[in-house]
Amino acid sequence: MIIQNQVLSQDDPELALVHAQLRLLDPAGQRFARVLRDTIDQLLNGEVTGRYEWKSLFKTEKTHAGTVVEINLQREFAFEDGVAMDYRIGGVDVDCKYSQQFGGWMIPPEAVGHLCLLVWADDYKSLWSAGLLRIAPELLNGGSNRDMKLTVKAEHRTKILWLWHDAELPENTLLHMDPTDREAVFAQKSGQARLNELFRRAQRRRIGRNVVRTVAQQKDYMKRVRGNGGSRSSLRREGIIIMGDYRAHQEIARQLALPMPQEGDFVSARVARSVPGDSRPFAVIDGDAWVLAEHGDPVIPAPLLPPHTASAETEI
Repeated sequence: MIIQNQVLSQDDPELALVHAQLRLLDPAGQRFARVLRDTIDQLLNGEVTGRYEWKSLFKTEKTHAGTVVEINLQREFAFEDGVAMDYRIGGVDVDCKYSQQFGGWMIPPEAVGHLCLLVWADDYKSLWSAGLLRIAPELLNGGSNRDMKLTVKAEHRTKILWLWHDAELPENTLLHMDPTDREAVFAQKSGQARLNELFRRAQRRRIGRNVVRTVAQQKDYMKRVRGNGGSRSSLRREGIIIMGDYRAHQEIARQLALPMPQEGDFVSARVARSVPGDSRPFAVIDGDAWVLAEHGDPVIPAPLLPPHTASAETEI
């Protein structure tokens, strides 16, 4: 892959320039991944529809997905408008094409000769890719659709200069939950009860804000997670803590060897008091050492998590 990238970059200085610019803007691909996660969730509109998987979208919504990805990437990275294509990156015109099916990018005739940013994401595989390709006629399959859009021949996908390939897409928790657990969540009558069941059954994994919105289906969904009557209060008696993206909560997750909640994420877990000789990783919470609870550990009330700021409420 490295040798291929060097050859492609040497043959096309503009390609190399745009590649370097995008890698500079997003070295680890985290911003790209977040845009794709948020775009899929935006299309699902779970707060209103209760949907959580791509197959439930209408055909028109799937067709519109490419445009939404294009818009959201431009908002995130503040790309200039292109002269002939979608964007201008480093002074180079770049067209943006998204497909939920790998290799399904539809290339318009006017993109021939230009660079294309080819983006793919699959919520079922929790993977995504993005790469750059200079479009040439010989790279494209023939087409019969009315707008004359063509696809890249499979044998020429090796010419794509990948920015990120088969990178991890933030998980759609509802989609990948055990079906029995998911049914139990949605069987609850109220938004609060559904959230409680979600955090009870989807422990030790990241739960994104849009998953919370979909389950709660209420405008004040974030309030339903916090203490003072939310899931943190309700599940505390069951020994379950719910960590958010606050730095103190992230540190607790790290110490307990849990997935660290990123922006807008939550991670729930049942905990137990650490005892002398316990070899499990521990975190000091509310003055005591706590470990992740195992099946045989007694259920005791969980500790209060540290507040977001010194002036915050005792429990958030």
